[in-house]
Amino acid sequence: MPTENYKFPADFVWGATTSSYQIEGAVSEDGKGEDIWDVFTKEDHRIFEHHTGETACDHYHRFKEDVKLMKEIGLHAYRFSINWARVLPDGVGEPNPEGVEFYHNLLHELHAHNIEPVVTMWHYDLPMALVNKYGGWGSRQIVDDFEYYARFILNEYKDEVKYWLTINEQSIVVNYIDRKNKLTNEQKFDPKFRYQANHYMNLAHARAAIAVHEIVPGGQCGAALDMAPYYPHTCDPKDILAAKNASNFKNYFYMDAYIRGEYTESVLAYLKRQGLMFDIQPGDMELIKKGSECFDFLGINYYQSACVKAPTPGAARRSKQNNKIGKGGHVVYEVQPDLFEGCKNEFIGDTDFSMPIDPVGLEYVLEDINDRYHIPVMICENGFGAYDKLEKDGSIHDPYRIEYIREHIKAMKAAIANGVKLLGYNPWSTFDLLSTSNGIAKRYGFVYVDRTDDDVKECKRYRKDSFYWYKNVIATNGKNLE
Repeated sequence: MPTENYKFPADFVWGATTSSYQIEGAVSEDGKGEDIWDVFTKEDHRIFEHHTGETACDHYHRFKEDVKLMKEIGLHAYRFSINWARVLPDGVGEPNPEGVEFYHNLLHELHAHNIEPVVTMWHYDLPMALVNKYGGWGSRQIVDDFEYYARFILNEYKDEVKYWLTINEQSIVVNYIDRKNKLTNEQKFDPKFRYQANHYMNLAHARAAIAVHEIVPGGQCGAALDMAPYYPHTCDPKDILAAKNASNFKNYFYMDAYIRGEYTESVLAYLKRQGLMFDIQPGDMELIKKGSECFDFLGINYYQSACVKAPTPGAARRSKQNNKIGKGGHVVYEVQPDLFEGCKNEFIGDTDFSMPIDPVGLEYVLEDINDRYHIPVMICENGFGAYDKLEKDGSIHDPYRIEYIREHIKAMKAAIANGVKLLGYNPWSTFDLLSTSNGIAKRYGFVYVDRTDDDVKECKRYRKDSFYWYKNVIATNGKNLE
């Protein structure tokens, strides 16, 4: 049957998503504490061309206007994150009343417009107070402090939020740990630090998941993972094995911990061979297992697929370095010695930022998760970053974004037809926001925010063509994609 004849369930949830640091601004207002991105963008210049989130999209001051736009487009849900340092400036201890009230006000506005909040507890913005105290994710103390934070916001917003995501893109944090955690000198030169930090994240997640079920009536808990299918470069058995290894190392290692409460054995064996094995203390695996029993749905962030081949003998370990200039090329592929090596897939196209465009890969991922874990899935991110142009008449024509999302919605339809329990779709992003690698210039939103990286202007909102298109998609429950 043609894909266009597949139907979404009547209760399918159409939404969109953002994250706190990338949209809120007001980084030093109303008692907010400093977080690592405040430091990264001012000192280490981790954002492309040294841009900061001091204003971002000024959502902190304009959230009522923004929620009205969400209502106009027809959103059923809005996924966003709470900034840990805004509600608990020191990470633990005394709360910040103004920060706590901001999220109450946002949640009230969402409910007033019949929009379901989906809240992420941690989306990269760790309080600097905890980094300064003990190195953030480098210390086991973070597990207790994350639970303290989780229980605080769960008790505070338990009557307003049903769907909770604990950690955003844990695999990305691990693979790019120096960009997601302010590292001490000792951590910088510890080759197994990232895997120890991953273990602490799993313990912290488990504590938070347990807390969701203890505190929130009818609460549902998940976590959002960056996902990509890993294809072999050729039919050479060594490339086939490399693709299997990459899937275990980049996907299953994280999902197995969340959903099954255990670590993937082949990945543990590899880490031991490479001298990267982390410390597991008595009781840790029992906690992770208990956390898995409180895991209700998996959030996935899907942008692209990946292609791998057998690693070059003797090649040094390296992380993938993406193209930041938006003019094609300039990608350095990941290498995991004796496991896999990334390479270009010649069978699919890509964006100006060299991100592969592969809607079929989304169907692959959804069906793979369903067949392996039999768990409901929520798409928490999926989108197209580009240099959008604001025309003199206030229009923004973004057919490339419409085409990208249209084809991924078709892939979702096909996956549902094959038995996938897909709860909803939250594309990235509701509004243009601050990209963590390219500033505001790389735009993802349905709503154009009129500012540049050099001039914040008034941050006036404009509806893109994709805004009106997505509004029609929602109104027809995915039937009309034209």
